[in-house]
Amino acid sequence: MALSLGGTAMFVSSAAEAQGLLEALFGPPKRRVIQDQQFPPAPVTPKRFKAAAAATISAPSYYTYRADPLVRVDFALVLAIAPATDGSANPFRDNIRLLSAVDIRAEKQIAAAISEYYAAQPEFIWISDGQPNQHAKDAAAVLAEADSYGLNAADYKVDLPASSAPQDLLAYEMEMSARVLRYARDAHGGRVDPNRISGYYDFPLKDVDLRGLLTQFSHADDVRAMLEAEHPQNPQYKALRDELAVLRESAENEIVVDSDLLLKPGQSSTELPKLIRLVASRLDDDTGGEYGETLYRLRDSETYSDDLVAAFKAEQKKVGLKPDGVIGPRTVKAIAGTSKADRLEKVLVALEQLRWLPSQLGSPRVWINQPAFTASYIQGETPALTMRAVVGKTTNQTSFFYDEIEQVDYNPYWGVPQSIIVNEMLPRLRSDPGYLDRSGYEVFDSKGKRVPSTAVDWGAYGSKVPFAVRQAPSEANALGELKILFPNKHAIYMHDTPQKQFFDRDMRALSHGCIRLQDPRGMAAAVLGTDRDHVAMKLAQGHSMEKTPKVPVYVSYFTAWPTESGTVEYFADVYGRDEKLQAALDRTEVVRNPAPTVAQTDG
Repeated sequence: MALSLGGTAMFVSSAAEAQGLLEALFGPPKRRVIQDQQFPPAPVTPKRFKAAAAATISAPSYYTYRADPLVRVDFALVLAIAPATDGSANPFRDNIRLLSAVDIRAEKQIAAAISEYYAAQPEFIWISDGQPNQHAKDAAAVLAEADSYGLNAADYKVDLPASSAPQDLLAYEMEMSARVLRYARDAHGGRVDPNRISGYYDFPLKDVDLRGLLTQFSHADDVRAMLEAEHPQNPQYKALRDELAVLRESAENEIVVDSDLLLKPGQSSTELPKLIRLVASRLDDDTGGEYGETLYRLRDSETYSDDLVAAFKAEQKKVGLKPDGVIGPRTVKAIAGTSKADRLEKVLVALEQLRWLPSQLGSPRVWINQPAFTASYIQGETPALTMRAVVGKTTNQTSFFYDEIEQVDYNPYWGVPQSIIVNEMLPRLRSDPGYLDRSGYEVFDSKGKRVPSTAVDWGAYGSKVPFAVRQAPSEANALGELKILFPNKHAIYMHDTPQKQFFDRDMRALSHGCIRLQDPRGMAAAVLGTDRDHVAMKLAQGHSMEKTPKVPVYVSYFTAWPTESGTVEYFADVYGRDEKLQAALDRTEVVRNPAPTVAQTDG
């Protein structure tokens, strides 16, 4: 975003910075209460201006994932080493020339690390006395257990040497190093690069000193411990790994219901009889007398009649859902649970995603899980505060990233993002240029001068509008009474909202991308290390800002996540991201383990 002040262009990277700049320039305006935060409908009047071509600002997209290609390890640096001249036997150096015939394929960074390491250290790591040594046996045992971490053991499989011939031993040595490094890199940072899946993912590279690892392996007392230490070292990862083991040993649900079912009163579905039987099996003394006969009589019905709606409303109320009678994914989950296959996929996805995050998540921290629509302040591993949250709509998805909280703004301004100006405001402004003035918004031109909304020829602009729009502090301000900032390129933060009714809904993907909090004062007090009275005092003093200790915040996306006790809970994939990640993993497997080619014959 660019603002020009006195002929000097100033660029700000986010809506949050734009708000701060405007405030520094003009100071807080008089507090004004607007009764309705929604933009008023445009009146039916002729357009005042000739409209520019319609345009929108697009949200991030999902990409076709490109897995790391495999390259042949180039042993030129190693082959250049001169044979030993002191007369001592060195099985590696004495047979270096044979490496020219060894064909090992690995990811580019791994291939380079192998070449550089053995050029500097021309010695066996995994071979002693003409056979695999204890280091090799310990490493092979860990690689074989990769499935227990949600990895694919086939990615790390190394066959024993075909013979004790020097060329076979050299080939085994190089392949073992390549697969051990792949395992370490996958355990440390994941099998896929999330930033190549979508612009909604934003993670720093978790680099691994691959050459340094080979040096450590060559001197290690405990290779197993070294490899296992590359995995995330937090209780959530362990709980998910334990859940994976339990699921693989468990039977499938007796009754499996389509987890994406959406059934409204009067509609029909072949899934309904399954749900009727499940609800009937859960009847208790309170509900059995009232609904038992109905459920028995309509046990095979595929039509969602009024009699059944009443029974399902009672069941929804009993399990803590909004009793609206609509059977959606959350109702299905509460009644039928999640199928074993779905749970397995969610756990595997969660394990991969945890490898993208720091090994230790930190304490205290703020943890937002978008599919659960919750935000928590966690000390140690105990949630000290948990609340409902509203996240981005499917058309305005909240990104998945982590950062550090830095500031609380009291009675904040809302600097309207350009995407909202262009996509939502501009179409209305073309026919009703004065509605921003009437709704309590302020408009500034490129020189920082405030101008009436009616003075702007809104019809002249498409995807680039050279005006800034902000909403002053008020009871109707879209950010409510405070916001909690962790500056990031997505302009995402936590904030209050005047739309409190959204927290009563089960599905709360309803915002433009930011995180709306049910208890913003509680969260502000927590991250500041103070109490609610302090927050109330600051709010009473008007607009101000207060720095916080730097608290890690995770704007996460997990459809399987363990509670404090280790019990894994499952959530609907509101943005459909698990499928995108699974596709990326599948593409990675195709590269790592290509299907064997079938020879064509004439005939």
